Amino acid sequence: MTEPLWHIAHTYELTPTARDGIRALLDTAFEGDFSDDDWDHTLGGIHAYARDDSGLLAHGSVVQRRVIHAHRSYRIGYVEGVAVRADRRREGLGGRVMAALERVIDGAYTFGALSASATGAGLYAARGWQVWQGRIGVQGLSRVELLPDEEGSTYVRAAGSRPLPSPSQKLIFDWRDGDVL
Repeated sequence: MTEPLWHIAHTYELTPTARDGIRALLDTAFEGDFSDDDWDHTLGGIHAYARDDSGLLAHGSVVQRRVIHAHRSYRIGYVEGVAVRADRRREGLGGRVMAALERVIDGAYTFGALSASATGAGLYAARGWQVWQGRIGVQGLSRVELLPDEEGSTYVRAAGSRPLPSPSQKLIFDWRDGDVL
């Protein structure tokens, strides 16, 4: 087994083969519960991924989103499509993907956010991500819609030395098709 080769690339820099491989990894890792909307949410930002002679091992991306908090709009880094191939889990690959994405968040955004599955929550918490303790909403077509089902699974992380917003006010995410978070 060779040492993984790590790549950091914007979506536009991915070859069709790399894009197809990432989509296949995500489809497999999420056991068929990775929709076309989920794939669309994964694109348009920075991808961190590892491969070796056996193929793609791990992937994650960070994309820009807008969040309103206390009547102010923030540009945040939202983590999407984090997965490690089943036969290579528990080797630290997920942590290395997250470390690369966190560097992007630290350098480019006010803070980071993500929606964690029960399986992934431990990785994020161990890296200092915190469950958002306030309310969560989305800017709908005519009003803000609260998302109580997302509370408890939405994690945030300060970027660099910037403070996190206060959970006394809700986070209102921008609208998008499919799962909002």
